[in-house]
Amino acid sequence: MANLKLRVMPSGEGSGRSRMPAETNPAKKTRVTASAAWREARELLWSHRRRLGLGLALMLISRAAGLVLPASSKWLIDEVIGKGRAELLLPLALAAGAATVVQAVASFGLSQILGVAAQRAITDMRKRVQAHVMRLPVRYFDSTQTGVLISRIMSDADGIRNLVGTGLVQLVGGFVTALMGMGVLFWLNWHLTTITLIVLGIFGGGMAYAFRTLRPLFRERGRINAEVTGRLTESLGGIRIVKSYTAEKREEIVFTKGAHRLFRNIAKSMTGVSATTAGSTVVVGMIGVLMIWLGGRAIIAGEMTLGDLIMYIFFIGLVAAPLVSIASIGTQVTEAFAGLDRIREILDMRTETDEDAQRQSLDRLRGHVAFEDVWFEYNPGQPVLRGVSFESAPGTTTALVGSSGSGKSTLISLVMAFNRPTAGRVLVDGRDLADLKLMDYREQLASVLQDNFLFDGTIADNVGYARPGATLDEIKDACRVAHCDEFIKQFAEGYQTIVGERGIKLSGGQRQRVSIARAILANPRILILDEATSSLDSESEQMIQDGLRQLRSGRTTFVIAHRLSTIRSADQILVLEAGEIVERGTHAQLLALKGRYAQLYDKQYRFEADRFINPGEDFTPEPVKPVVAPKVGTAI
Repeated sequence: MANLKLRVMPSGEGSGRSRMPAETNPAKKTRVTASAAWREARELLWSHRRRLGLGLALMLISRAAGLVLPASSKWLIDEVIGKGRAELLLPLALAAGAATVVQAVASFGLSQILGVAAQRAITDMRKRVQAHVMRLPVRYFDSTQTGVLISRIMSDADGIRNLVGTGLVQLVGGFVTALMGMGVLFWLNWHLTTITLIVLGIFGGGMAYAFRTLRPLFRERGRINAEVTGRLTESLGGIRIVKSYTAEKREEIVFTKGAHRLFRNIAKSMTGVSATTAGSTVVVGMIGVLMIWLGGRAIIAGEMTLGDLIMYIFFIGLVAAPLVSIASIGTQVTEAFAGLDRIREILDMRTETDEDAQRQSLDRLRGHVAFEDVWFEYNPGQPVLRGVSFESAPGTTTALVGSSGSGKSTLISLVMAFNRPTAGRVLVDGRDLADLKLMDYREQLASVLQDNFLFDGTIADNVGYARPGATLDEIKDACRVAHCDEFIKQFAEGYQTIVGERGIKLSGGQRQRVSIARAILANPRILILDEATSSLDSESEQMIQDGLRQLRSGRTTFVIAHRLSTIRSADQILVLEAGEIVERGTHAQLLALKGRYAQLYDKQYRFEADRFINPGEDFTPEPVKPVVAPKVGTAI
């Protein structure tokens, strides 16, 4: 019997590996700097450089063509109207018409090329983030809402359209147009243009401050949206629990609070955007006042002609319009960078594939599993497993018994490498599991867990999930062993029956049998059965025990169960309490000890012993007292 004395292990103590370093925890958030977001943006732009380059060229052509019409106004007024040169009308009209056609074609090509580039970039980013998220360790998913991850993959990636789509190119094109227009304005009247440039410089400084202020708001918006989405996903997924506890109003309140937080954030950002737009309007008005005052004086003084002033007004519009649009485009680009910040947080986390790079490959397992003085804690200073040591020989079954919270599921999670020991070692065929490639190891595992998770697909798809490429005959063979064929035959669609989200269209026992069939098809070397028969009635369980015995044959099996029929045949039973193995042995040996296992047996297993060991004995249940309905008007 293991020592029951509480042992507090200092950091690094023990015969096995030292405590897990903090940097291996993927859930630990790293601070994402602006340079990291810029690096991500540069990589994104470089990967789509050809389309962006072509789009920029089309943008410049479109902007240059847009200069022809305002430039022709000077010749129209000063030469055609002022000097009566009618022969210039046709060339001016043809030039304006041709420029308009070129501008239209270039704009159409721009939207097509950059629109496709943006959607391709969004798709690539979503694929990249999804692939990275799926390879993060299980402990990250234990501390992160599903809705948050969905928001990172779908919503945040969608924002990059403003970088590789028309947004960034329009931003660049706006600056280029403004520079070209500014050159013409200096040529027409450098005094007026210098003053205008000062006004625009003040406006640009205000815009830079606004973008710096808005970026944290957009980043916070993404976080709030992810939290609200995560809670909404949970409440919809658990709608039966919500309704069974009449918690609709509570969920409404929770969602309302989140929605209002999101609203306040959006209201603040809208105020900032509106302020920049209002500033743009003020700048345009100030430039208009300057043109009226200084332009009028220049015409009176003979420094400018009327055609010069009209052309100046047109080009001021070409300069001011892009600057005004920069306010909205810049906001979109800022929002895109906020999304990249959040995506970067995910991509900077180490995946299991990254960790596998330095590990050894693993061939076919024999299935020998050993724990050497294993300690584990989810929270520092609160050990869940305390110095656990045992061996499971190849082909044997180890059953885990204990009260709730004793560490059974945690021990299983270490066997499946979902978590790593804080101290000590888990050995597989004599090799430290921490030194082996997880992908090679898990390919030889199969599990039947408590929640019996099924995907929203057909029964055949769910069973075949364990082994891609399995034939329908192989799937049917596995289902026969797991006694699934008995209820599958009753469905009109047979093996093509859709099970619904999480298998909701099947009963608990049916879902459990499908999960067992999936494990049978996997043909693993190490098998995990976590309450594998908890959803079965006694008759169904008796039928499936043969399938489980075939499944366990020749495989190293770990069983967590409360059913006596599953545990009695185990080669060894480990009794856990408070994270320690307090008893170990076979069913008969542990009953003879009359210790903790015998207590659990007496409390939880006696009724099933009567049912399974002595089925012929008469079992008379305690009579149920009839419930008498109270008379109308009687207080209950």
